[in-house]
Amino acid sequence: MTALMGVSMGFLAFLVIGGISGASAWIFYPGQSRGPKLVKLLLAAFLGFITAFITSYLGQYLGFFQSGQMLEWMSAIFTACLVGCIFTSLAK
Repeated sequence: MTALMGVSMGFLAFLVIGGISGASAWIFYPGQSRGPKLVKLLLAAFLGFITAFITSYLGQYLGFFQSGQMLEWMSAIFTACLVGCIFTSLAK
């Protein structure tokens, strides 16, 4: 049953949280970027989306929080920002 848990935060919420976190990490991280900016910006947003989704699912699966709790939102935002900053520091 635990493997079939629904993630009620929703696809759109993950897309918004992860996308904004990843894109803002790319935009506000200091330094000049090398190469095409738009592709790396979209990749940072996509990585933020995937990270927010995985964090929410793993947190529910491991029993740290239930769907819709504030800890779920905070962990999704924190990990999306963290992965966005790590990707940006390596890509710039």
